[in-house]
Amino acid sequence: MFERRKKQSVPSLNTTSTADISFMLLIFFLMTSSMDTDKGLPRQLPPPEESEVEQEMMVKERNVLALQLDADNHLTCNGEATTNDELVRRVAEFVANDADDPSLPEKSEREVHLLGLTRVSDRHIITIQADRRTSYDAYFQMQNAIVAGYNQLRNRLARQRFGHDYRQCSQEEHDAIALVYPQRVSEMPPEAANKEEGGEQ
Repeated sequence: MFERRKKQSVPSLNTTSTADISFMLLIFFLMTSSMDTDKGLPRQLPPPEESEVEQEMMVKERNVLALQLDADNHLTCNGEATTNDELVRRVAEFVANDADDPSLPEKSEREVHLLGLTRVSDRHIITIQADRRTSYDAYFQMQNAIVAGYNQLRNRLARQRFGHDYRQCSQEEHDAIALVYPQRVSEMPPEAANKEEGGEQ
């Protein structure tokens, strides 16, 4: 009465070239994908101990803006207590020295591509000294305030000379403006923390 169904054999899949295909896809992915790279802040490391005195003698007081962060995250600028918002203004005012104030950094005249003969703020330096116990949050807020001060000046110059913000500049425009307002920031060793630690021993 009942007919038995014949079993149908399933054809086997040829996987011989699977490894080669996977390898080719991997190579294709590596060749066509772009990897994000970490970006940092350009900072100058502290000089060797034997050259510290010599460097201090070479840098005029008017060209230095000294920032300090203590163990309680209190920020001072040239010995005066300040906030990060105030620091943005002070950095911009210090680097620009629009009024040629003799207490602010000297400038030099240079021929800058796309800008011609320009007064360049290339003699200033911002020094940072942070206590070892300073929090990362306070430290990076201070760094952001410094960068914001530079960006104010660069945006202003970009609008004046090129009619758009610094971020919208071409690479040539970007390089020209960066020459006028270069970021000159130096990290100093935490001397205060070292002295306290040395006194405890």
